[in-house]
Amino acid sequence: MKEQVLFSDLGVIEYGAAWDMQEKMLKEKVQRKSALITAEGESESDEGDFIHHHLLFCEHPPVYTLGKSGKASHILINDKEREERGIAFYNTNRGGDITFHGPGQIVGYPILDLERFFTDIGKYLRGLEEMVILTLAEYGLKGERSAGETGVWLDTNDPSKARKICAMGVRCSRWVTMHGFALNVNTDLNYFNYIIPCGIQDKKVASLDVELSYRVPLAEVSGKLRKNFEKVFDCEIVVR
Repeated sequence: MKEQVLFSDLGVIEYGAAWDMQEKMLKEKVQRKSALITAEGESESDEGDFIHHHLLFCEHPPVYTLGKSGKASHILINDKEREERGIAFYNTNRGGDITFHGPGQIVGYPILDLERFFTDIGKYLRGLEEMVILTLAEYGLKGERSAGETGVWLDTNDPSKARKICAMGVRCSRWVTMHGFALNVNTDLNYFNYIIPCGIQDKKVASLDVELSYRVPLAEVSGKLRKNFEKVFDCEIVVR
């Protein structure tokens, strides 16, 4: 029987509120796992209809988020300038460096218990990348991986053209994940001019609407991402 993943579309939500929601879900799942550990091992006797996994999609008002290994110097404007432009800022506990979230972007937060899939963070990240690569292929775009750089790129074989269309950064506790990916769909790329995206110098960013020369319905992209998430992780997404 396939693992079930409960999907929720949060709409437009402030970054801090979404982060708090993820932290609460992660804490509940870690506590539940701890409670199920007995002298004989893990008991499934009280599972019932409990769903171990969640997939949250949302948009955020403009915000820069800095990963725990990131450098504040990768923000190229000061706090006053940032605030004047209406851009919030958060230091986070995810991996990665500085990135932007904002309108027209699909931000995905999988809250998965990887022990029910596989215990390999690298494999998990490659799975998220594959989900995005498959989705881009449906629009005729060749999404690619860039050696040593997490996320999904276009034209990686030409350094002068290489551009990132999907950023990723995750956290994992007791094999329960949080944070996730941000796919630029109809994103105002000017916001990236004020940071060094993901701390990577001299590489550009991309957005699906710019690549296709038309605005793409977010609901359409969301549906394709969910379908490909099911395919890559061999699971069933449940919408309630």
